[in-house]
Amino acid sequence: MEQMKLESKVFSILKDKIQLIKANERAIYLVGPIQLPVNLYGETIVFQWYCWLNYDEVTEDYEKIIDKLSSSNLAEYQQSSVLVYGDFEEDDDALIRMHSICHTGDIFGSKRCDCGFQLKQSMKRITEHGTGALFYLANHEGRGIGLFSKAMAYVLQENGYDTVQANEALGYVDDSRNYDDAALVLKTLRSKPVTLLTNNPKKLKALENSGLHLSGRTPLWGDVSEYNEKYLQTKITKSGHIDDGGTCPND
Repeated sequence: MEQMKLESKVFSILKDKIQLIKANERAIYLVGPIQLPVNLYGETIVFQWYCWLNYDEVTEDYEKIIDKLSSSNLAEYQQSSVLVYGDFEEDDDALIRMHSICHTGDIFGSKRCDCGFQLKQSMKRITEHGTGALFYLANHEGRGIGLFSKAMAYVLQENGYDTVQANEALGYVDDSRNYDDAALVLKTLRSKPVTLLTNNPKKLKALENSGLHLSGRTPLWGDVSEYNEKYLQTKITKSGHIDDGGTCPND
C-alpha cells in the first residue's frame, strides 16, 4: 500500500512535466522544463533543461511509460536534450545551436576538433543574445558513426587520412546525422522563426526541409590551432562548411 502511495505521489509530480510528440508510428517523450544552473566561464547562468526519449509505444498514458522505463536499460544508450534560455516560446528573435555530442571535445577538451569550444561559445552567445536554445544531440558522435568507430577513425587520421577519408574507409558516409527529432522538439517549444548558429549548410537544409522557420544563420568559428587546422580545412573543402574567415590560425 505504501509503495502504491509513493508511486501515485511520484506520478502526480511528473505528469505535468511530460508531453508526447508524435513522430509517424513512434513517440518522442519530452520531460521538462527543469531548472539547471550552469557554470559558464565562471558565471552562474540558469537554463531551462528538457530531455527527450524515442520510444516505440505511442500513448498519453505516461504512468504506463514511466513504469516500463525502469526495466528498459536506458543507461545503455544516451538520450538527447536541450538547454533553453529566456522567453524562448514568445520572444521574436531566438538563437539556436544544433550541437552534436563529442565525447573527446566536450568532455575531455580535446583540441583535435573545435567541438568543446563551439559548445561553450554557443551557450555564451545564446545568453548574451537573451533568448535561445542549445540542442545536444546524443546520437551524432563522430558525425553519426559512434564513439568506437570514431576512435578507429582517429587512428587512421594519425596515419595520414583526413576526417572524411577516415569515415569512408571504415564504410561510413561522411555525415549521417539526422535532425528530424530535434526539429520536432523545436517545433513543440517554439513556433516563431529562429537564427541558427552553424557553419554547416547541411544543418540549414535539414531544418528548412523539416518545415522550420529560419530567419538566418550566424557563423561559429574559433579555437583554431596546429592540432585542428587540417580538420577545419577539411570541413570547408570536403564537407561544404561555409568559410566565414574563421579558420585561419591566430597571429
